[in-house]
Amino acid sequence: MSIELPVTAGGKLLVQDSVIKLAILAVGGQGGGVLTNWIESLARSQGYSAQATSVAGVAQRTGATIYYVEMAPGDVPHPVFSLAPAQGDVDIMIAAEMMEAGRAIMRGFVTPDRTTLIASTHRALAVSEKMVPGDGMADAEEVRAAAETAAKKLVMADMESAALQSGSVISASLFGALAGSGALPFPRAAFEDAVRAGGKGVEASLRAFAAGFELAEHGERPQPAPAEEAPAEPAGPDKALRAWGDLMERVSKFPARVQDMAVPGLRRVVDFQDTAYGAEYLDRLQNVLDRDSADKGYELSREAAKYIAVAMAYDDVIRVADLKTRSSRLGRIELQMGSQGKLMTLTDYLHPRAEEIAGLLPARLGARVENSPKWMARLDRLFSNGRRIRTDSLRGFVLLFVLGGLRSWRRRSLRHAQEQAHLDAWLAAALGYLPQSYGMAVEVIRCRRLIKGYSDTHARGLSKFDKVMQGARMVAAREDGPQWVARLREAALKDEKGEMLDGALKTIQSFTA
Repeated sequence: MSIELPVTAGGKLLVQDSVIKLAILAVGGQGGGVLTNWIESLARSQGYSAQATSVAGVAQRTGATIYYVEMAPGDVPHPVFSLAPAQGDVDIMIAAEMMEAGRAIMRGFVTPDRTTLIASTHRALAVSEKMVPGDGMADAEEVRAAAETAAKKLVMADMESAALQSGSVISASLFGALAGSGALPFPRAAFEDAVRAGGKGVEASLRAFAAGFELAEHGERPQPAPAEEAPAEPAGPDKALRAWGDLMERVSKFPARVQDMAVPGLRRVVDFQDTAYGAEYLDRLQNVLDRDSADKGYELSREAAKYIAVAMAYDDVIRVADLKTRSSRLGRIELQMGSQGKLMTLTDYLHPRAEEIAGLLPARLGARVENSPKWMARLDRLFSNGRRIRTDSLRGFVLLFVLGGLRSWRRRSLRHAQEQAHLDAWLAAALGYLPQSYGMAVEVIRCRRLIKGYSDTHARGLSKFDKVMQGARMVAAREDGPQWVARLREAALKDEKGEMLDGALKTIQSFTA
């Protein structure tokens, strides 16, 4: 038996022209499935035949799920729908995040002869971006430029913010943008009816829908630059406030360019420990300033003000526990998850290494434990599997709150002794290049950027720092030494494994041997 398909006067298949092909790229939590259901329901409510499929992406943000919808008018007999999008054959592409729009363009789903591209400009960092020790963020402006060239019609705006401000999720604002784009031949009321038919969070979803519709029709309106908020005035006992005032008086005597960096640095250090620790910070900074020069614009002291504060406010178990129990953190999580006013459970995963546990012990005892393979193996067995702590429960919260309150103990710990010794050695190495090579001193100060985090992240950063310092000693006598140190540091920040850094060191060895 044969099936006759309707054709145009020119003999072209009418079915192919009538089918609307729509693809969605979204990651977990963005409501891609909900958006797909709305679109499918919308099409059927308007007398269209429709089919929706999905191909799951890889977990942990290394790939998005591809949702695919095909629809055809009811007067098209026996439409045969595809199960997945094909290159050059997509009418509407919806990307729930900026880099997903870039991936859609690279895969050929967006073409200038037919595709309407609807994308949110916000960023949800991919694992590949997070893994880079430095700034691994992809350039969103390159994606925008490519989208302007690749798409027939482009709708780009921060759909995530529009949804959050409406108390909903991005799927609703994207659905509104789809309606506002005019890419589908359905009235706005039909879109809104599809949302109502879902039956969950209808009012919030409709508010986000309206925001997305507005963005698609009129674009993003220029936002006034936010006024800089003055730092909150310190509060506490009179003795502590007087001590803070004395510290600020010392900072006021620094050159203006150094003050700009010293004030936030001082705040960070005092927040980490106390005002006495802040005084130590200013003592170290004063030591650098005494050897600096106004002719150089106090560049060395300015960099030192930043990185000495970073080094002194290191991440240890006490710091991590303190940050996890601050009220501001819970508010931030509620905002990000859109869970304000809703019940929410919060589980934190802690995986300290044996070194972190030994670092909490008194300096002498901790050193003996750290030098004992037997004791380190015992600690590793006890903590190697990590701990999941429900910080929304009283027991879990109190546990971390007490641990985060051990500031007074920190100064007696092994970890603090190690950090102070490393900090002093780093500063001595940097200042040792003065006055012969001001540039080398500046670049060595900047190398502290390599050390961050705690546990394995801290260990990897420390290893790279040591390699860069080794390379700095090898090029110290060269006029281009500062440039080579900067290259080594940037190479160390490019990849987690440190392969680029090892390659740069081999290059230096080849001409210094």
